[in-house]
Amino acid sequence: MNARGPCSTAAFSPQGYFTQVPSGLVQDELRRCFRRWGRPASLRVDNGNPWGSWGDLPTPLALWLIGLGIGVIWNPPRRPQDNGVVERSQGLAWNWAEPDRCHDVAELQRRLDEEDRVQRESYPHGSSRSRLEAYPGLAHSGRSYGAAWERSHWSWEGVLAYLGGLMVPRRVDRCGKIGLYHTKPYVGRVNRDRDVVVQFDAGTAEWVIGTPGGAELCRRALDQIEAARLRRLPTG
Repeated sequence: MNARGPCSTAAFSPQGYFTQVPSGLVQDELRRCFRRWGRPASLRVDNGNPWGSWGDLPTPLALWLIGLGIGVIWNPPRRPQDNGVVERSQGLAWNWAEPDRCHDVAELQRRLDEEDRVQRESYPHGSSRSRLEAYPGLAHSGRSYGAAWERSHWSWEGVLAYLGGLMVPRRVDRCGKIGLYHTKPYVGRVNRDRDVVVQFDAGTAEWVIGTPGGAELCRRALDQIEAARLRRLPTG
């Protein structure tokens, strides 16, 4: 505890935990970052909501990023060392900005912005005066982004193509259904308790359910995902 008193989690976020922040709010913040810094070539993310899940299909937020032409790299579970640069950066942000000494989110943001500026523009880096001098690309990725750009360039076809490269196992339940996102498509009671493989046909926009040996059992329409919903994720 410090003289100014500890700041409760509620002072920074009504959700309390990042995994509880609605994906639409994360999407809005990413848009702001892309306008400022440009679209990255890829993002390395963890497996918690909204980036990933314990399931084997990409989340709506990840599919939106893929539609922007941004690669999504999921860090292996329980292996923070594989994302050491980001983990180290978060540790520095905590030590330098001291969020536990901030009264509110506005003060924390000012401190983070200042420490980020110092880290990029002032702190020595090897033989250079700063990281920005050594890596001018830190100022902007060179990949355009804006609301108008997204309207004309976001690719639903890119999302479908990505899904077309996936192959996920499922087990048919006693009612003859399998789980796909938030739905339970019916594949037939004759297949109950059976192990199946689900692929996506990007050409017809259908899920293809088959046996592990490659025999097709049935097809189901893509009802779980819509382009408009991916571009306007829920904010509450």
